Amino acid sequence: MCVTCGCNHSHSEGLTHEEMHALGIAHDHEHHHSGESRIHKVEQDILLENNLIAARNRGYFEAKSIFVLNLVSSPGSGKTSFLEKTISELQKRIPIAVIEGDQQTDNDADRIRTFGTPCVQINTQNGCHLDAEMIHHTVTGMDLKEKSLLFIENVGNLVCPALFDLGESKRVVIISVTEGDDKPLKYPYMFESADICIINKIDLLPYVDSKTERIRENALKINPHLIFYEVSATSGAGMNVWYNYLYDQVKASGR
Repeated sequence: MCVTCGCNHSHSEGLTHEEMHALGIAHDHEHHHSGESRIHKVEQDILLENNLIAARNRGYFEAKSIFVLNLVSSPGSGKTSFLEKTISELQKRIPIAVIEGDQQTDNDADRIRTFGTPCVQINTQNGCHLDAEMIHHTVTGMDLKEKSLLFIENVGNLVCPALFDLGESKRVVIISVTEGDDKPLKYPYMFESADICIINKIDLLPYVDSKTERIRENALKINPHLIFYEVSATSGAGMNVWYNYLYDQVKASGR
């Protein structure tokens, strides 16, 4: 069992007690001193191992000028629909590939493949996040093109994926207006670790008690460096600015 978050990965990963408290993860405080030292050593080694593999992934992506986005969100944010819309508009302009992360099923990968986009599914079973080693093993079997765009759609979860660097160029957190204004305050570590915040489903603003200004304000309290895009994957509102950003990033890769 993964001691990071309690998920049933086949490997062991860990957090310090301070990180567990910050994430609200229940754990036993009554450790023997010698056992506590051993647990901390395992935690440090596993997190270090993930970061080393992530650095290897990042070096591979940079060598091939691949712009990689790690898409994270809670379930129901519209992450897959947002990805479908992006692919449908950009795939004629730049090469795109996708890695799909879910606990079970190939449903999302099947949706992506209908566009003719290369897509590999990773099923984590009881695991609640992707890690750098999973990405490393997956990309070695993919024919990724130079100067291309790779999307990694992480498992729907705003807690554990925040802890694991995958070697991505940018981490993108997606929140829908239906989730409430205070989501960034409830899940601060994810928003702190993100580079970009997509506020999705803005077409539903007239029907919900939510304001994009309040979402931005709360997110900026956690991370003042966040870049925002307000969009509707359904109607296409605001998506052109997002497409142009991605196109420019891919074209600038490797210069």
